[in-house]
Amino acid sequence: MTHWWQTALIYEVYPRSFGDSDGDGVGDLRGIIERMPYLASLGVQGLWLTPFQRSPQVDQGYDISDYCDVDPLFGTLDDLDELLEAAHANGLRVLVDIVPNHTSVEHPLFQDALAAAPGSAERSLFHFRAGGGPTGDEAPNNWVSVFGGPAWHRAHPSSETDTEWYLHLFSSAQPDWNWDNPEVAEYFDGVLRFWFDRGVDGIRIDVAHGLFKAEGLPDSPTVPTVIDGLRSNPLAMDQEPVHGIYRRWRSLADGYTPARLLVGEVNLEPERSARYTRPDELHQTFAFAFARLGWNGADWVDAGTRLDEARRAVGGEPSWALENHDLVRTATRFGGGERGPARARAALVALLGLPGAAYVYQGQELGLPEVDVPIAERADPMWQQGGVSRDGARIPLPWTVSPSGAHGFSPSGSGVAPWLPVPAGWGDFAVERQQTDATSTLALFRAASTRRAELLASGVFGAAEAASWSLDADGLLLCRRSGGAVVAVAMGEAAVRLPAGELLFASAPLVDGLLPADAAAWLLPA
Repeated sequence: MTHWWQTALIYEVYPRSFGDSDGDGVGDLRGIIERMPYLASLGVQGLWLTPFQRSPQVDQGYDISDYCDVDPLFGTLDDLDELLEAAHANGLRVLVDIVPNHTSVEHPLFQDALAAAPGSAERSLFHFRAGGGPTGDEAPNNWVSVFGGPAWHRAHPSSETDTEWYLHLFSSAQPDWNWDNPEVAEYFDGVLRFWFDRGVDGIRIDVAHGLFKAEGLPDSPTVPTVIDGLRSNPLAMDQEPVHGIYRRWRSLADGYTPARLLVGEVNLEPERSARYTRPDELHQTFAFAFARLGWNGADWVDAGTRLDEARRAVGGEPSWALENHDLVRTATRFGGGERGPARARAALVALLGLPGAAYVYQGQELGLPEVDVPIAERADPMWQQGGVSRDGARIPLPWTVSPSGAHGFSPSGSGVAPWLPVPAGWGDFAVERQQTDATSTLALFRAASTRRAELLASGVFGAAEAASWSLDADGLLLCRRSGGAVVAVAMGEAAVRLPAGELLFASAPLVDGLLPADAAAWLLPA
């Protein structure tokens, strides 16, 4: 049976930066509803909404205090219901973010744990441990937070009798759940059912390789020196019991009609990540080895080959991405200047030509570059604690050329600055301008998504095909789909000759029959 998500093009919406309907400088659910016609015009099949649930917003919503409600910053549950109705009416499915590794210090269950005594049932829902040293003033182990600094915080720093600490692999405002306690799994069963019953079509699982920690929480054999998504601490992630949870969730998701999608953020090497997409676990995981690529053909071949081999070894489904709210924008990452935007356009076309599902991030269809946000205005807790800022990829979208309302992000005349500063010249990338420019990145994206749908409908592009990757000496990267179609990218310094066959689509016009440098094409070999 073929499911919609196997070949879907899914658009990530970062609500606080998408559209501000009420003029407070922060995007909201109604801002998404108002722009549903735009989303439908992109030719995507689904929307992934990053967290909008109740939260003190320490980590822009990834510190959830109530998993089954909407934060007033973004609207209400009624707004969410209206959003679902509008999306479904336009043929769009909706995924919501669930954060099961950690919660907020304001979650009622964590507040109960803080108020309870050491060794209590309330504290067993989290990882509380006695401090080390003679007076308990040392962290229980050497684990480091992803955001920098120790991964432990004193429950009551001023107490002489309660010397317990709690584990937080992210900020100290985000305590980790203790998944060894079966009550945590039962709690999250209820969270999933709440959203699925409401009509949500699937969930994206934050830090899906987290959840369980090594028994006894021993010192890590390696102390991370960089922020790396936990990959350098083998005891804090990718523990075998986590697969049992996803088998449980898969059974739950498959019990709905139609079945719901489970896609995981699994920031691991391809061979480990693929294990999460075995037939009875998650449907998809994000291809991080691909998503972090620069403009280097050999690296593309290596990542693509490893991902395809790992996927086929477990029978998983392919999915691809090059941008998200945590990564540097491709127009900048691929070199910036004049060549970076052309390469970003080529990469976008290449992405949509790969077999399986593809995920794009809001603004990628506009060719937005990374923004160097002034230090004083950076809001990312990762910057505050670890010196790395993700704010540059989260700047509010430009909708109009006019700077009024931060280029249409907020209502005209609201007088409130957006939550992150919009740089000078941001209107050059505005939807309003690109919609009337046949050479714009937006026009290219719409044309590519339309052509992709046609090729899927005709069978030229098949679902879940395998892929073989190669790189010629002249810099021509080729990804051959097992169904016959080929994705080509000119990654060298000069134009290259394509294999003989029918040209299906290209990111730039061919010149004397050659694919220009920094361009991509799809073709059907003769």
